[in-house]
Amino acid sequence: MKSRLLARDLVRLASIGLRTRRLRAVLSALGIAIGIASMVAVLGISQSSKTDLLDRLDRLGTNLLTVAPGQSFFGENATMPSSAPSAIRGMASVQTAAATSPISASVRRTDRIPAEETGGIALLAAELGLPGAAGATMARGRFLDAALERYPTVVLGAVTAQRLGIDRVGVQVYADGHWLMVVGIMRPVPLVPDLDRAALIGYPAAKTLFGTDRHAGTVYVRAQQDTVRAARDMIPPNANPEHPEEVDVSRPSDALAARAAAKGAFTALFLGLGAVALFVGGVGIANVMVISVLERRSEVGLRRALGARRRHVAAQFFAEALLLSVLGGVAGVALGALVTGAYAAGQGWRVVVPASAAGGGLAAALLIGAVAGLYPAVRATRLSPTEALRAT
Repeated sequence: MKSRLLARDLVRLASIGLRTRRLRAVLSALGIAIGIASMVAVLGISQSSKTDLLDRLDRLGTNLLTVAPGQSFFGENATMPSSAPSAIRGMASVQTAAATSPISASVRRTDRIPAEETGGIALLAAELGLPGAAGATMARGRFLDAALERYPTVVLGAVTAQRLGIDRVGVQVYADGHWLMVVGIMRPVPLVPDLDRAALIGYPAAKTLFGTDRHAGTVYVRAQQDTVRAARDMIPPNANPEHPEEVDVSRPSDALAARAAAKGAFTALFLGLGAVALFVGGVGIANVMVISVLERRSEVGLRRALGARRRHVAAQFFAEALLLSVLGGVAGVALGALVTGAYAAGQGWRVVVPASAAGGGLAAALLIGAVAGLYPAVRATRLSPTEALRAT
C-alpha cells in the first residue's frame, strides 16, 4: 500500500521542530525578517517620497515656462525687446505672463552695512501679474498693485526676508541710497527658487529710483495646459522676432520631475544591501537546519523504522525551512511597512507601500527558504534507520 503524507500532517510535523526550539527559530527567522524589512522599507520610503514629489508637482502645475535671453551668435549675452512680455501674453496658447528685470543695486537691512555685502539678494523690477504667472503666494502683507508699484515699496522673497531678519511688513530696507518700505513677504516658490532670494519693486519705481529701463530679464509664462509644447516652440519667435535663437525657454517642472526620477537612483543600492542581509539570513537558516538534522538523527531513524519514506523525511525538513522563512518574511513585511509609515508620517508624506514590495518580499523569503532547506532535506534522507538509531 502506497504511503502518503497529507499537507496538514506535513505542516504539523514542520512546526514541531520550530515549537520545540523556539529561541533558535526566532533568531533564524530574524535574519530573513531584517532582509525583507529593509527591502520593503527602501521601496516604500522611495515610493512615498516620489509620490509626494509628484503630488506637489501636480499642485504647482506643469504649465509654467521661463523665458530668458540666451547668447548671441558671437557668444555675447543677448537681450530681449521690451515688447516681449506683451507679445507673449498675446499668444493664444498663453494664459498669463509677467516679467522681471534685474536692478544694479544691493538690498541691505540698514545703510550701515557695506554695499558689497549683498547676502545673495537680487533686486528686481516686477510686473503686477508675477504671482499668478509664477505661482507665488503671500505669507505676510500683499503684493504690488497699481498704486504701490509707483512708490518705494518692496516685496521680499522668503529667503530674502530670512536673511534680512524681517518677519513683518511695515519695516524699511536700504537699497543704494533709497529706503524701501516692505509691504509683503512671499512664501517659498518651489518652481521659481530665484524669487525666494529676490526683493521686488514696481517698474515705475525702478525707473524713478534707479533709472531701470523696462527691458525683460526673465518672463514667467503660464501656458494652456494642453498646449505647453506648442507654446514652448512658439514663444521665441514671438518674444524676439528678429533673433528667436537668442531666446531660451525652459520648463521648471522638468527639474522636479527629474528629481522624482533621481530618487530611484539609490534604490538599487539599498536593495542590494537588503539582498545581502536576506542572503545572510538564508545561510543562517541552512546552518540551523543542518544542525537540526544532526541533532534529530534519532527522530529520523525512528520515523524511518516506522515506515516513513525518504521523501517523507525530506519533505518534513524542507517544509520546516519554508515555514521558518515564511514566518520571517511576514514579520519582515510588517516591520518594513511600519518603518515606511513612521518615516513617511514624520516627513508629512502620503504613506505608500507598493504591493509588489510586499509580494516580492514574501516570494523572496519562500525562495530563500527553499534554497536553504534543500541541502538539509537531502542530507536527512541519506541517514539510514540503523545508523540513525545507533547514534542515540
